[in-house]
Amino acid sequence: MERTLASVHITPKGERALRGGHPWVYDAEVTDITGAPADGDVVDIFTGKDRWLGAGFYNSRSKIRVRCFSRNANDRFDESFWRRALAYAVDYRAAVLDAADFRCCRLIFGEADRFPGLTVDRFEDILVTETLSLGMERIKPMLFPALIDILRERGVAVRAVYERNESALREKEGMARGKGFFCGEGDGHVEICENGIFYDVDYISGQKTGFFLDQKFNRRAIRQIASGRRVLDCFTHTGAFGLNAAAGGAKHVTSVDVSADALAQAGRNAVRNGLEGKIDFLCADVFDLLTELGGKGGRGQYDFIILDPPAFTKSGATVKSAFRGYKEINRRAMQLLPRGGFLATCSCSHFMTDALFRDMLRQAASDAAVDLRQIEARQQGPDHPILWNVPETDYLKFYIFQVV
Repeated sequence: MERTLASVHITPKGERALRGGHPWVYDAEVTDITGAPADGDVVDIFTGKDRWLGAGFYNSRSKIRVRCFSRNANDRFDESFWRRALAYAVDYRAAVLDAADFRCCRLIFGEADRFPGLTVDRFEDILVTETLSLGMERIKPMLFPALIDILRERGVAVRAVYERNESALREKEGMARGKGFFCGEGDGHVEICENGIFYDVDYISGQKTGFFLDQKFNRRAIRQIASGRRVLDCFTHTGAFGLNAAAGGAKHVTSVDVSADALAQAGRNAVRNGLEGKIDFLCADVFDLLTELGGKGGRGQYDFIILDPPAFTKSGATVKSAFRGYKEINRRAMQLLPRGGFLATCSCSHFMTDALFRDMLRQAASDAAVDLRQIEARQQGPDHPILWNVPETDYLKFYIFQVV
């Protein structure tokens, strides 16, 4: 897709953001549009004084009016341009991950890889994609085959590409929602191995793309602490943290989730890895369970609690209520742990910033009348790279503490 003759001029505020490295131009920051661009077209971005700033995908229906992906005035947005960008993203993963981790990783992480609104996860020989911007939607018939070719050059034979385009965000971009095979075929399941543990990934019906790859190294980090301990794994989903705790030598693990279907999958994963005798699966609401355990004088029943909740907030408007939710589960967990017990806790919402999360933990510890000894502060894996000037790419906070 080449540039059109269209362009947008933006406000000084928009200019400052763009020059600072943030790739989005919001509708309120556009002062003038020339050339009548169609939605999904590539447009040039200018300051109010006609200084060129970059180029990006235009969409009149989106609150994000332009998604900038190039700051080089000499770029030509043909297939070669996008192929180089894809190869750059793949080469980066191959550089920061070992061969085993490269087999299951995030290959494209949206704006962090200069592919606005595009996610591509690799599960062995299956690629699972999500496309949330109209510009990417228009060029995906060229992008996905190019990505398959790049992987083939690395000795990876892709069996199928499956699209998970169910998010309501697509409608805000003027796109229909749906899912299905872009190419290839399969039964919707693929077995992966992460940290030496095998999982059956349901890439058609599972959450998001079928498996949460961003916690890979955090799951590995809890193994040593879990050894010999009684572990309560909350919001287990398909069992990943609990399985890592059991594989790390936990005395016993209780994995909890509100979804019976997720727990059934977790149980199958436990059997696949020969860990079924070390894990109990409990279908319950974690908030209710922690309250019940506290009411029964359950302090000391577990000496390692893992909290891996879903995002409690997906917008700035609900941050305060999310803060209360995070505080409540962390306070209850801290009160259940004995002195010397361990807590792993996280948030996967970028609206719940690290500063807010740390403040929440301080308040929760104060209310629980405990002190926290920090062992590790971690984030998402390097295959989900963080651009410092794009706070939306910095979303996962993961802490391990000892209660003292």
